[in-house]
Amino acid sequence: MRIQLTSAYVDDQRAALAFYTDVVGFTKHHGIPLGSDSWLTAVSPEAAGPELLLEPSSHPAVKPHRDALVADSIPLAQFTVDDVEAEHARLMALGVTLMQRPMDIGTAVIAASTTRAATSST
Repeated sequence: MRIQLTSAYVDDQRAALAFYTDVVGFTKHHGIPLGSDSWLTAVSPEAAGPELLLEPSSHPAVKPHRDALVADSIPLAQFTVDDVEAEHARLMALGVTLMQRPMDIGTAVIAASTTRAATSST
């Protein structure tokens, strides 16, 4: 058994796709129109792994769920990188707002934005 797909709720699928492709470096995998939305996924070009579904956040349960997680500083999505310091610098240079500088917590180095986090094992 393996993970094939995971979701990230997004307010604007086009803007999210631009962020994940132009800033993060993922590539678009699927873009299947479904009415006013799409089945829109992105994948990491670095390794075979799960697709990230850019799920429309229009369902009424999404906002309170997402707001509660953000209020409690629980990551909505987590990504692994080889060098958190370098990725932090790269994202900052691209204008991404990060709420936490890289921090060594013993078993990992973490950095977080308001909606995205990167980790690497140490």
